[in-house]
Amino acid sequence: MTPLSIGIVGGGVGGLAAAIALRAAGHEVAVFEKASRYGRIGADVNMTPNAVRAADGLGIGEALRKAGAQPTHRISRQWDTGEETSRLEMSAAAERDYGAPQITIHRADLLEALSSRLPDGVLALQSHVVGVTDEDDGAMMHFGDGTEQRFDLIIGADGIHSVVRTAMFGEEHPEFTGLVSFRAAVSREKLAELPNIDAFTKWWGPDPATQIVTFPLNRGREQFVFATTAQDDWREESWTLPGDVDELRSIYRGFHPDARALLDACDAVTKSALYVREPMPRWSEGHITLLGDACHPMVPFMAQGACQAFEDAVVLSRVIDAMGDTRIETALSRYEQIRRERTARIQRASRSNEWLKVGGNADWVYGYDAWSTPLT
Repeated sequence: MTPLSIGIVGGGVGGLAAAIALRAAGHEVAVFEKASRYGRIGADVNMTPNAVRAADGLGIGEALRKAGAQPTHRISRQWDTGEETSRLEMSAAAERDYGAPQITIHRADLLEALSSRLPDGVLALQSHVVGVTDEDDGAMMHFGDGTEQRFDLIIGADGIHSVVRTAMFGEEHPEFTGLVSFRAAVSREKLAELPNIDAFTKWWGPDPATQIVTFPLNRGREQFVFATTAQDDWREESWTLPGDVDELRSIYRGFHPDARALLDACDAVTKSALYVREPMPRWSEGHITLLGDACHPMVPFMAQGACQAFEDAVVLSRVIDAMGDTRIETALSRYEQIRRERTARIQRASRSNEWLKVGGNADWVYGYDAWSTPLT
């Protein structure tokens, strides 16, 4: 087919993954990111085998394995007794069963691996897109400085507050879940005596809102700690607001000593509210479509936010590559049909927060292969 000119709004995980895949298929791609640089902001990205397999096909798997850690198991423990209620072997077992391991990695390292696969000139930082408009033979991207640029296809990969989604479907607001999260990274040396330090461990609390998750980060040099609790009066949407370590420890003071030891080792934490949207009935309009958090944001209880963005990027690139003389609108409709049911199921399962609490089957999540899933 004739190469398409494709503009991607958002230079995060999904936008960069889509750019790599679409360029590999022969298309001309430009990525526009409003940030002026990529810093070490944020913290963890938990890439389960389905996402790592997608990343392998993009050519970044080796870089991720070098920069990240590979948890040995996925373990569920009771908050008070410490009893294990489920244990799933990962690492080599995940390679055998799913074709890829689980990798926990700092977001900055993941973005570096992705952006390094793009030649100079593809990624434009400090590019503020303020809107998009569908046209008969393409779509127009509008920038904050008053300029415009036309593309055959525009992809909105610009997150939960997507400008592209707003331009397509109107203003709406994400729903506050009533939950806030604490995040911290702790030096491995401070936790050397704790059991299962090389595993992904989830401490299930006395209610669905309260939990602690921990796993290795930065090639095992650090331990990431993620904890949630109910707090209806919190409304700030930020990943970087400072939290109170004493408040964190007080909330989980009744947890098992192993869990409390994690929090005692934290020197500083960030705190943020968790927001969601209901699954959208459609993601596309004309020559414009969405992927990742722009169309299916989810709470992180199944660790699938970034993973589903990877899957979207691969499937969308495959659909575009296979469309031949098919109209772009028809190809985008097919992309939606392939992806909507799976992402909606994961959105809802994440919010219910019961997955793998007492065992269960991980195959339907981890066994998905975006490179081979049928396109019909």
